[in-house]
Amino acid sequence: MATFNSIEALPKELLETLTILNFTTMTEIQDKAINPILDGKDILAQSKTGSGKTLAFGLPCVVRTDMNDNKPQTIIITPTRELAEQIAIELRKVAAYKPNLKILTLYGGVPLRAQAESLAKGAHILIGTPGRIQDHLAKETLVLDSIKTLVLDEADRMLDMGFYDEIVKIGSNMPRAKQTLLFSATFPEKIEKLAKALLKQPITIKVDTVQESDKIDEIVYETADKFKTLTALIQSYKPESLLIFCNTKAEVISLTDTLHQHGHSVIDIHGDLEQKERNESVIAFSNGSKRIMVATDVASRGLDIKDIELVINYDLPFDPEIYTHRIGRTGRADATGIAISLYGSRDSEKCAYITSQARTAHMKDLRVDASFKMVSKYDTLCINGGKKTKLRAGDILGTLCKEINIDPKMIGKINITDTKSYVALHHTVIDKVFKALKKTTIKKKKYITWILN
Repeated sequence: MATFNSIEALPKELLETLTILNFTTMTEIQDKAINPILDGKDILAQSKTGSGKTLAFGLPCVVRTDMNDNKPQTIIITPTRELAEQIAIELRKVAAYKPNLKILTLYGGVPLRAQAESLAKGAHILIGTPGRIQDHLAKETLVLDSIKTLVLDEADRMLDMGFYDEIVKIGSNMPRAKQTLLFSATFPEKIEKLAKALLKQPITIKVDTVQESDKIDEIVYETADKFKTLTALIQSYKPESLLIFCNTKAEVISLTDTLHQHGHSVIDIHGDLEQKERNESVIAFSNGSKRIMVATDVASRGLDIKDIELVINYDLPFDPEIYTHRIGRTGRADATGIAISLYGSRDSEKCAYITSQARTAHMKDLRVDASFKMVSKYDTLCINGGKKTKLRAGDILGTLCKEINIDPKMIGKINITDTKSYVALHHTVIDKVFKALKKTTIKKKKYITWILN
């Protein structure tokens, strides 16, 4: 596969940044899309989750940003807050060679006034959800007459959520000459309709359009007692990480509570959580301090959580496209994974699309270890300081090791956000660190700390 160095239009500084970030070889979607996007072509691209599409559209947007113009030049519309945040994180990394390039996220769960104030100060790239973008347009806190590129990411998911009219209306607020890039994992009729409404003579690109059968082992179990079967699967497969999907928020909350009562390290994520809580759920799961995440379909897209070993559909998804996105949470990049679906005798017709491609397995074949629990060795310590207070992972690591004498092996992943830092610590040392930081400074400053539940 080609390397980023083969694209002549990418500046040397960006290539150096990509090398530091360990991005050298392009994925198929990057190889096929970046040059046409740089040439100003409209793109209609079909590419599954995890294929590298963020850089496929993100690099050209960063490269073509005019730093002399402080107005929005690119707007990226996504179905969920989580995906908007994930894209922003990725683009900020690659845009580091343009230190004054401003990327702003616009989504619900965050005060509109604070976003409006940021918009008033100017931004180059906007990333947001349709509803919140509409809110800003209605209040005239956002003007899109300077937009050169419109990106629709996971467009099929946005249409599933009923955002067709909103997307077309948002597009009508931009210059007719803009470039439009539409990325979708599937190409239902609604996507064709949206493409005709927004795109001009697009180049169609299709890559990674189906799950690779050798990467994800798809299995189905028929059961009359889903929780009993779930417990047996956990105690048989013994995964390091497990993502469980339910169809409703009520089921997510109920199942999370039950798993917790049975001694598992578990956390949930659903639409009723505040954005901060959703972010912390993702951090706790991705750093290993929670080994099970129970989720509604808010997590089937847009969550960049690596190395999920096992996905279980506790409730069957409503349609084949959602199933595809759910199981796509495992087997990402070069990894392999397992996706299991549970169904009752009355569901056989509903899940025919799954059973036709997955293998059927039986409970009697499981080797169950009744003593096994998915318990984490880690807990997460929160520090009330982040990028805005110039706090870096190295500063925290140095204080823990040199000042508090913590063995580096006891320290897991460190996540730094704008205002908070999250440190995974072995459960045997977290109380020691928590107490020590009450009187120990990090970079000559004391920070409030607490342990994430």
